[in-house]
Amino acid sequence: MLGLGLIAAPARAAPEEIQVYMDELNAPWETGLDIHFNYVPSGLPGIDYEGEQASVNRFRYTPEFSLGLPGNFELGLYPPLGTIDREGRIAAHGVKGRLKWLGPVPKGATWWWGANFEVGYEAKALSINPGNAEFKAILGGRFGRWTVAGNLNMDFVVAGSQPAPLSFDLDTRISYKLSKKLEIGVEAYDGFGSTRDFGSFAQSEQTVFAVVDVDVGGGWGVNFGVGHGFGANPDDVTVKAILSVPFSRRRRA
Repeated sequence: MLGLGLIAAPARAAPEEIQVYMDELNAPWETGLDIHFNYVPSGLPGIDYEGEQASVNRFRYTPEFSLGLPGNFELGLYPPLGTIDREGRIAAHGVKGRLKWLGPVPKGATWWWGANFEVGYEAKALSINPGNAEFKAILGGRFGRWTVAGNLNMDFVVAGSQPAPLSFDLDTRISYKLSKKLEIGVEAYDGFGSTRDFGSFAQSEQTVFAVVDVDVGGGWGVNFGVGHGFGANPDDVTVKAILSVPFSRRRRA
C-alpha cells in the first residue's frame, strides 16, 4: 500500500475475491458472471480499528460482471462488496472495477501471461482506507493433466487516513484434472511484506486452500475450497466458493 506513514497496516482478513487469475477471458463483447462467496467459521474475534466489521462468522458475497474487449482485454465490475455479519445484517460496503489483459503467445501454446489492474472503494467496515488498488502479474501453463499458475500482486492505498507502504503477495495454484469435469488442487495466498519490511513472512498473512473445480454442465461451474490461515492471518479457517453462471466464455487453446 502506497504512502510514507509509519503506521502498520491492519490485518486484511478474507477479501471479497479469493482466486488465482489464469487464462480465462471473455471474447470481445461477450459477457460473464461469477459470484464469489466466503465464510470464516473460526479465527480471532477482535477487530483492528473502530468501525471494522469482524470477519469471524461473516459471510461475504460479491458478483463479478465481466465484458470482453478487443485486444485481449476484459473489463470487470464488482457491485456490491456485500456482507452478512454475525447478527444477520445484510449490507453493501463498496464497489471495485478491474481491467485484465492477456499477452500474445505462439499458436497452440499451453502457457499464458498477462496483467490485471484493480481499483475500488471500500467502506470503513472493510478497510480503514476507502481507496485501494492492486496491480497483478499473471503467469501459468498446462502440462498434460497438471495446471500451474501464479499471480504476483502489488497493493497500494489510493486514498485514506492510514498511510502504508506498497505491499506484496504471491498467489499460486497447482491442480490436477481427474476428468473433463473434475479438477482438484491446492491454492496458496502468501503475503511477504512491504517496501518497509520485505520478506517478513511472520508478520504477513498466508492461507493455503484445498480446492476442487467442478464443471456442472450447461455452462455452470463451481470452485470450492477450504483454507487454513497462517502467520498474521486473523482467520483460522476460511471456506470459499465461486459460482460461474452460464455466459459465453472462451479459453485460449
